[in-house]
Amino acid sequence: MDNQKKEQIKKSGRKPKVDPARHRYSISLNDKENDRFLSLFEKSGMKVMAHFITACMFDRTIKTVKIDMNAVDYHTRLTNLYSQFRSIGVNYNQIVKILYRNFSEKKAAAYLFKLENQTAELAELCRKFIDLTREFEKKHLEK
Repeated sequence: MDNQKKEQIKKSGRKPKVDPARHRYSISLNDKENDRFLSLFEKSGMKVMAHFITACMFDRTIKTVKIDMNAVDYHTRLTNLYSQFRSIGVNYNQIVKILYRNFSEKKAAAYLFKLENQTAELAELCRKFIDLTREFEKKHLEK
């Protein structure tokens, strides 16, 4: 009967680890060293400070990710501008079809001439955007 009671008793709680970490060490840092340590820890993106310390001690590669919000903002705005250029292209095709359908050949050609001039100005602006983007990449993104 005692054997049956022992078999029925179930242990609850956390299962023991196979290789528990039992050895603990303590270090002391001054203010300057502590600030440097915390900045490295934040740049690493790790969630647990103990894992970061062991990675530093045993020369594992530590990832530091620096996000330049100006570059992200610039990229977002450039993407929005590109989508606007695409919509202009769609509208351009629709306008040409409407001009030839609703106006005489001579009048449609006159309007198309004006449209071509505006398109040339738009293409020049596009070239300037590309130049500015290359300049921005050279200065800020290749660091």
